[in-house]
Parts: sequence; structure tokens; C-alpha cells
Amino acid sequence: MPIIVNVDVMMAKRKMSLNELSEKVDLTLSNLSILKTGKAKAIRFSTLEAICKALDCQPGDILEYVNEEKK
Repeated sequence: MPIIVNVDVMMAKRKMSLNELSEKVDLTLSNLSILKTGKAKAIRFSTLEAICKALDCQPGDILEYVNEEKK
């Protein structure tokens, strides 16, 4: 998939656990885990906004596009 989700990278930079982020964003651990591992097919803007607020970052810090044709 050409969209890479870097939630785990931002969590590490902010020294935040999955449980802590789950509580701040009001998202279940399983849904947050799916997002963190890159298995999510979609994300709501409201969820992205909450994650960015909790991690004090921009959407571009969380989502990255990689052109697979150039690999």
C-alpha cells in the first residue's frame, strides 16, 4: 500500500504508550492497533485530528505517501 502510517514513530518520539494514546483519542486499543500496524483501509478526519492533537503533530507526520513504482 503506498500510504504509510507512522503513528508508532510519533508515539515513540512522544514517549507515549498505545494505552495512553487510546485514552486520549477515545479509540479502542484494537482499532488503534490496526491503524498503527498499517492494516487500516481508511481513517476519519476526526480521528486523525484527535491523534494529531494528542501527539502534538501534523497529519503529514502521521501519513506518508510512497510511490511503489519507483521502488
